[in-house]
Amino acid sequence: MNLLAVAKRSPLVLPLACVAALAIMFLSEHSYWRASTTLDDMAAIAKLKVTTGLLLVGMLDAETGQRGYLLTADKAYLEPYVQGLKDSEAAMGVLSLEYGGDQYFSTLLAHINELQLAKKQVLAQALAWADEGRREQALALVKSGVGKAQMDKLRADIAELLQLETERFDRQRERLNLILTVSRIGLAALCASSLLALFLYLRQTLILKQQTLESRRTLQDDRDQLQDEAGLSTLMLTELTQHLLTAREDERGRLARDLHDELGALLTSAKLDAARIKSRLVNLVPGAPEALERLAHLVGTLNASIALGRTIIEDLRPSTLSNLGLLPTLEILVREFAEAKGLQVHCELQPVELASGAEIIVYRVVQEAVTNISKYAQARQIWLKMQQVDGVVTVSVRDDGVGFDSEVVPRSTYGLLGMRMRVEAEGGQLQVSSNPGQGTLIQISLPACSANLA
Repeated sequence: MNLLAVAKRSPLVLPLACVAALAIMFLSEHSYWRASTTLDDMAAIAKLKVTTGLLLVGMLDAETGQRGYLLTADKAYLEPYVQGLKDSEAAMGVLSLEYGGDQYFSTLLAHINELQLAKKQVLAQALAWADEGRREQALALVKSGVGKAQMDKLRADIAELLQLETERFDRQRERLNLILTVSRIGLAALCASSLLALFLYLRQTLILKQQTLESRRTLQDDRDQLQDEAGLSTLMLTELTQHLLTAREDERGRLARDLHDELGALLTSAKLDAARIKSRLVNLVPGAPEALERLAHLVGTLNASIALGRTIIEDLRPSTLSNLGLLPTLEILVREFAEAKGLQVHCELQPVELASGAEIIVYRVVQEAVTNISKYAQARQIWLKMQQVDGVVTVSVRDDGVGFDSEVVPRSTYGLLGMRMRVEAEGGQLQVSSNPGQGTLIQISLPACSANLA
């Protein structure tokens, strides 16, 4: 898990974790140093106990060596005697140095030292008499019990010293046990607290995760609902667009028929009437040039009106589309446009099978495309291509004009939007490709009409 994300979500987690880690480290180190010091003290006490034992063993070795020499006169027994005295003196020096600051131990050591010196004097006196040839007197001194009494007192004092050292050792051991117990309890408490904090954090994280999942599910449900509503709205808009386009084309057709049948008939009748009047004026009223001139102007006006009416009718509903088909209609459209604008046209048109509604859409798209070319493209050439492949009719209009950035389409390009809506309403697709200085390509794809193919 990312620590930065955890710290941002729960600002207290990282500081608390650091505090817990520092507390565990402090407790561990403190307990270690106290235990280490206590163990050192216990080792020192154990060493002093050994030294105390060496004091007694040295005196016993000296006494044993002295008696062996007195009994056998063998000087080999003097070696353990001398070594025992040296060991006891060394042990006494160590104990005096260690316990010199303790009044009770100092008193006890002083008494032990007195007994030791007295015992040494007795041992030395017996050996001196033996060396002087007074062996019987030396043996009598040994048998008198003076040495035994001194050794018994020395043993008692040394036993007391060992007991005191044992008590000190036991106290240090109890202290060590206490340190270890406190350390164990403290570490256990810290670990338990850390585990509790971790449990609470994981529990809070789980709750937050569940809330996040629930929020995501709610958002997904809302998104799905919005998508369904958007899809339904899009479908309704598509159907409405198709209905409006169909109604618009039907209305255009009706207006074209009305203009052709009614207005065309009226204008043609007026033109014939003007021609009859003109012929009668010429025959009945010779020399009326002004009237004839007015009639000629009237006939020209009627001819212009008839031509304008035909143009309006063709714009509303091209008659060639119904009479000749889509291919000739497109050829006539682009060639008339090219002649009017002085452009060069390249047509590659193949027969296709489209429904009447799709044919009028193709015608309107091509008409809108050439209108845009005349307004904005500044083109010199136009390429018009139509073909049918695998049940799909493709129509493209391309120019070599200034082009535009197709990724940034201005909001005012309602012509492109209208063309796209027309094509998508019929179940097709429209694509616009253009780059500045590289012209524009408008391509539409529509499903072919299977009925016409049959």
